[in-house]
Amino acid sequence: MQKPKIAVLFGGCSSEYGISLQSAYGVITHMDNEKYDPVLFGITRSGEWFRFSGPPEKIKNDDWNNPDDCVNAIISPDRETHGALIFDKDGPSHMRLDAAMPVLHGKNGEDGTVQGLLELAGIPVVGCDTLASALCMDKDKAHRIVNSVGVRVPHAFTLKGGSDMKTSLHMAKNIGYPLFVKPVSSGSSYGITKVLCESELPAAVTLALEYGDEVIIEENIPGFEVGCSVLGGDCLIVGAVDEIELGIDASQNSFFDYDEKYFRATARIHLPARISGHKAEEIKETARVIYKALGCSGFARVDMFLTPDGEIVFSEVNTIPGFTGNSRYTNMFKAADMAFEQVVDKIIETAVRA
Repeated sequence: MQKPKIAVLFGGCSSEYGISLQSAYGVITHMDNEKYDPVLFGITRSGEWFRFSGPPEKIKNDDWNNPDDCVNAIISPDRETHGALIFDKDGPSHMRLDAAMPVLHGKNGEDGTVQGLLELAGIPVVGCDTLASALCMDKDKAHRIVNSVGVRVPHAFTLKGGSDMKTSLHMAKNIGYPLFVKPVSSGSSYGITKVLCESELPAAVTLALEYGDEVIIEENIPGFEVGCSVLGGDCLIVGAVDEIELGIDASQNSFFDYDEKYFRATARIHLPARISGHKAEEIKETARVIYKALGCSGFARVDMFLTPDGEIVFSEVNTIPGFTGNSRYTNMFKAADMAFEQVVDKIIETAVRA
């Protein structure tokens, strides 16, 4: 029997293009090639699609897009094709795909757009479906749904470009400073500002609007952030809980921003989190509730805050978290005695057998 062909989509027309390359390299190099046949599709920053046949190191180094390793290709929405159209020198051909794993962070990949294309084509999606991806990407809608199942969320309000700043200032004052200004739909902490006083708010809103047309202004939650890796559909596997500690030399307006996430300027990740076993189990159960409420499947990382009083507050769900050897998602499973290769295998298996 032929091995199932698993498409891995990487790159993307997104500000998180570079992060996607590193995650895709992690997935590809930890996939069981005895069990699956990986088919690699790269998407450029401008949105061009190619089938890539070179070594994974070229993806990691962003040297993948070249005539020797690439031919034009697209996912066909035709359900009879059930796969991709390849445009090489001998003319067009089609390739049937058994499943596809988007390793695309941020817009045009993590937000339900690509998932919708795959579902239209009848190709099983490795990860969350269209609706769950779109909901989790929208911080406002995700918070409303999670709040409806009894999990506390930060006080917040949204505004669009051109909104009356005077009204926004008044509403922000009711929430209280410090607070966070974020694009409603963005990842990797792009466009996020921790605002300490009223005079900083307009500039923070302007920055956030560079990453989308809607902004959420959100209460600052005291305490620290905890995360929970979740895998599966009806039967969920949950990794160890981690804890983010910002360095003692961090400034008062610091948070777990892009530099902290990817370069650990001052932050430390404690794995397992420095909390009681009972509280860790409560966090895991809350993560399960959130994951199910938002309709997640396949895999996702659920981020929450733990206040000094021990209250759990929802932050966000990342439906395509980082997939490198140093990523929180894979490390939380490693701490639960589940190796990177096992995680990738289980995730793909869930989609192929669905």
